[in-house]
Amino acid sequence: MPLPRVSFEFFPPQSIDASFRLWETTQLLAPLRPNFVSVTYGAGGTTRQLTHEAVTAIGTHYGLNVAAHLTCVDASRQETLDIALAYADAGVTEIVALRGDAPKGQDRFVPHPEGFATSIDLIRALAETERFTIRVGAYPEAHPEAADLAANVDWLKRKIDAGASSAITQFFFEAETFF
Repeated sequence: MPLPRVSFEFFPPQSIDASFRLWETTQLLAPLRPNFVSVTYGAGGTTRQLTHEAVTAIGTHYGLNVAAHLTCVDASRQETLDIALAYADAGVTEIVALRGDAPKGQDRFVPHPEGFATSIDLIRALAETERFTIRVGAYPEAHPEAADLAANVDWLKRKIDAGASSAITQFFFEAETFF
């Protein structure tokens, strides 16, 4: 049986102390040679610039394969693609493409009027650039908004068909669900 692929997910630091903790943690984990590390985008896209800074710094200073989270939240299609292309220009070629959570104060996700309505739309647009390895989220216990597990699996298949090359799992509580 092949060894599992391991990755680490980091949150972008929002203070000087948090920056030091991120760099210390990255330094401790780097020798484990994960397949990649990813940096989240913040609830409602609130940490876009911090995510960009953390992604580029980790890739530059630690030589790790870094995947930047990118969401459909609160940005037009062009703004989102500009962010992605800025990553590519900085040498970051892996994206974790997600719909994203509803911005703070909203009960549900509502797309930007000129933005991507779904993660599948975002994945297709990223795939068309031919500049990225695209990873997506998978939900072993089903996404909270999925009608049922079958619909959840169908949505994952559609994301792969749209251009994703792999999926990373959301946190889950029952190991039997995954294995």
